[in-house]
Amino acid sequence: MNSTEPKQLVEAYIEAYNRFDVAGMLVPLHDEVVFQNIADGANIADGAVNLTTNGKESFRQQAEQVLPFFSQREQRVTDWQVTDGQVEVAIDYTGVAAIPFPNGLKPGDTLRLQGKSVFRFADGQIISIQDIS
Repeated sequence: MNSTEPKQLVEAYIEAYNRFDVAGMLVPLHDEVVFQNIADGANIADGAVNLTTNGKESFRQQAEQVLPFFSQREQRVTDWQVTDGQVEVAIDYTGVAAIPFPNGLKPGDTLRLQGKSVFRFADGQIISIQDIS
């Protein structure tokens, strides 16, 4: 796998995410993909795993389940770190709530977060995604 290929897979995934295109998000994913959402990205060892999916079907179900939560959403990459077998991106996330959230966020409110995502690869596809915020 050349160094541009992993970056292109990540770009395709993020572009599909921003379009609310679950089918497009699945294209670069390995059948055995593991997705983790981790709180407190300052130190993964201390972070709490909020969500884990195992396999493409579990990922698809979770991605479809959260579609109605936001009327708009965007992950904007602010930094790329590409190494052998891994791509780490710094993310500015913006979303506009479509539903009320338990934390007090109301429909129409804007959520802004910063975090990072770490992507790992196998067989020319994304095998692991860790979203850390």
